[in-house]
Amino acid sequence: MTDTVTTAYAVTGLTCAHCANAVTSELTALPEVQGVDVALVAGGTSTVTVTSTTALTDVQVAEALDEAGDYELQR
Repeated sequence: MTDTVTTAYAVTGLTCAHCANAVTSELTALPEVQGVDVALVAGGTSTVTVTSTTALTDVQVAEALDEAGDYELQR
């Protein structure tokens, strides 16, 4: 059984299901990511939960969010 790390990130800028899908697509493109769940809060701070084989850095997450669109990781 492979150990996994689950981390929740606060993200702003997501307004719809398309936004959530774009973020999910970019994050799952990272080789260590096994799953992504987006709890969408349109116009507010959404929670993006990532399950991965190793912990992601804030830089990795921020870059994926930037590639997906105008979304910002709240630190």
